Amino acid sequence: MVPRMAELIAPTGRLHSSWLTARDEWQPGAHQDGAGLRLVGDDDLDSPEGFAAWVERLRQQADRSLPVGEGRVHATHWWIVDGETYLGAIDLRHYLNAFLLEGGGHIGYSVRPSARRRGLASWALGAVLLKAPALGLDRVLLTCDDGNVGSARTIESNGGVLEDVRSTEAGVKRRYWITLNDAGHSHSSMAATRAVAS
Repeated sequence: MVPRMAELIAPTGRLHSSWLTARDEWQPGAHQDGAGLRLVGDDDLDSPEGFAAWVERLRQQADRSLPVGEGRVHATHWWIVDGETYLGAIDLRHYLNAFLLEGGGHIGYSVRPSARRRGLASWALGAVLLKAPALGLDRVLLTCDDGNVGSARTIESNGGVLEDVRSTEAGVKRRYWITLNDAGHSHSSMAATRAVAS
């Protein structure tokens, strides 16, 4: 069940302590899709200064007037939170490059291990899909590992239609498209919004 106060917020240095606690739930080096950890660079995320620098890079990645690094695309990042507790992350990539078209997609998300099986990923995905048309998107690509049943269900519950399963440089991926003006998607997104608002 989605926590009653769950919301999406812009990354903030205010949640440094909670973010560190969440990080420690993951295996060292584990990939956290949608979290923007590839933007860390040389910063020490344990220090408030290093964490603040990373948070600023996450925010700047949404600014289309600023260049992004080679192989990157502009993206908007949100954190999934309940009050002052960091629960996970989700990002919306404004457009696709060749790598993302093949196996990454427009949206990535991850939920900290202790907060899983509450419907957070499905809710957050539904909420971000409502924001995508503002970027001029009429459909979005989502992918997940072929064996990730939970993520496949999350995507399908938000209107994802399987295009194919293919081998990519990131592994074997299930590739789904969601049409943003699709009636089924609108219904699932509204249900997700009501689940959190109630």
